Amino acid sequence: MKQAIVTGAGGGLGFSICKSLSENNFSVAAVDLNLTDSEKTSDKLNNTKPYAADVRDEESIISLYEKIDNTPDLIVNNAGIARFGKLFDQKLSDFQDVVQTNLIGSFIVATEGAKRMVKEDKKGSIINITSVHSVNPGPGVGAYPTTKSGLYSLTKLMALEWGEYGIRVNAIAPGFIDSGMSKPFFENPKVRKSRGKAVPLQRLGSAEDIANTVLFLASEEASYINANEIVVDGGVIHSVLMHLPRDWFVKSLLFSNKFII
Repeated sequence: MKQAIVTGAGGGLGFSICKSLSENNFSVAAVDLNLTDSEKTSDKLNNTKPYAADVRDEESIISLYEKIDNTPDLIVNNAGIARFGKLFDQKLSDFQDVVQTNLIGSFIVATEGAKRMVKEDKKGSIINITSVHSVNPGPGVGAYPTTKSGLYSLTKLMALEWGEYGIRVNAIAPGFIDSGMSKPFFENPKVRKSRGKAVPLQRLGSAEDIANTVLFLASEEASYINANEIVVDGGVIHSVLMHLPRDWFVKSLLFSNKFII
């Protein structure tokens, strides 16, 4: 059985990722800031143990790896936070907290894990959870897009430097996912309807959509995928032109037999 480490495992995406891995030949270390939150996940799953660690603290992560019996085959950097509000209204401390958790925390967890993979000559996989905000940043979410864009850049750098050791590093960018920190947002029926309709597939994504992508990237079927960011968003980041008004004559040109556009 392979060993996986999942941060931010206390609920939402983290729970679904742990569940999918635990059902597919992985022993899972479910990691969250508070042990109580980790236990909420591990109590419901087989092959899953709870751990408490602070991804922002290097010593805490070193201690975490010492507690886990096996060198990881898979690391999923899922821990992340957001501080909502316009940039003019952001406190420096809020901005720094998001950077420290989302970007620096992912660096610490991945680097400490990769060192152990190299030492044990284990060809592993690291998956960083980014966001569609890393591709097209939206307003009102403070440092969040910056950290997720930075995390994708870090993903590519890790993949380049660690590829020679057989370590693959990729990212997954979730879109409108009805889970985790977005779930309260989508409890508003109007928001849920408008966001769902904005997606070409006409629905919100689920935590299982992300968990399934993690499972694929961790599999042998993805053994030649490296330094990539897989966007799981139903096509929404490419849908801008779908929502722009078009005059009747533009439509007539598009569908006329006399013109090829």
